[in-house]
Amino acid sequence: MASKQAQAQSVLEQIHAIDLEVERAAEAYNLANIKLDRIKQEQAENGVRLGVARKSLARANRLLEERIVAIYTSQERATAVDVLLGATSIEDLINRLDTVQRVSDQDAAVLKQVTSFRDQVKLRERKLSQANAAQRRVVAERAAQRESVQAKLASRQQLLASIQNEIEQIKAREAARQAELARQARARLAASATPAWAPAAAQVDVAASSGAPAPAPTHGGVVGIAMQYLGVPYVWGGASPSGFDCSGFVMYVYAQVGVSLPHNAAAQYGYGSPVSRSELAPGDIVFFDGLGHDGLYIGNGQFVHAPHTGDVVKISNLSDSWYASTYVGARRP
Repeated sequence: MASKQAQAQSVLEQIHAIDLEVERAAEAYNLANIKLDRIKQEQAENGVRLGVARKSLARANRLLEERIVAIYTSQERATAVDVLLGATSIEDLINRLDTVQRVSDQDAAVLKQVTSFRDQVKLRERKLSQANAAQRRVVAERAAQRESVQAKLASRQQLLASIQNEIEQIKAREAARQAELARQARARLAASATPAWAPAAAQVDVAASSGAPAPAPTHGGVVGIAMQYLGVPYVWGGASPSGFDCSGFVMYVYAQVGVSLPHNAAAQYGYGSPVSRSELAPGDIVFFDGLGHDGLYIGNGQFVHAPHTGDVVKISNLSDSWYASTYVGARRP
């Protein structure tokens, strides 16, 4: 029996390592999606500008053609000598020279327009080509990430099958523990008009210790929203109540209170104000594993998050060994 449990523990450690890789791949996939959306927007904008530049170039070319026809079918072909010899008086000479100058200036302006619009067309065509190339790279990157994740998930399933009975027992114990944690958290929320909070362990992360004090928390209400989704399964790239990944969960919950965040943990770390660990309040976003994972702090040293494939939205403790050792910092949107 002890041998079987030791084997199960070893397999669980392998599964955990795979879960971490999948989670990082999911966040990389989310970031690729953000890049792709940005590229598509640039493509659309450059497509519109290219159309405008082409129309402007066509108009300028027509105007240039008209000027060329006018020059060769009118007296504008006169040279400076013709102007001098044909003048009947000083006043007539001045008028003739002025006319020649105006024609010359007009032709120069038309040529300048043609050159400018032609350069714009070339620039927009080049930018569009670059955006298309970037899009192909990002799409290929996403495809590679998908294949990598699918291979890891297949390996994970094989490992799980080898200790299925032990896994069921572990899941049952974890479900009971989660039910009790959820009961306690809801009791704390109900005990106060505004969500109460307790500082976590007196340990200050480097990322937040050197800046100005964080602003007062204003989004504690997201804790109650987040608690509604306990038990929702982890879904790779998910950002809806049918399934979440870590940053998709944080993004979705904050969207319910009108705060827009990107679907990527590392990108979310760039929002809001840094918060020291000793000043954590409900609603703060806590980050782990080199910004490869995040969740929502709910007070009492706990946070709610979508951990990894095969798990569900759940409550964990900041003091748990892996989270304590990989803690990066926190942000207050």
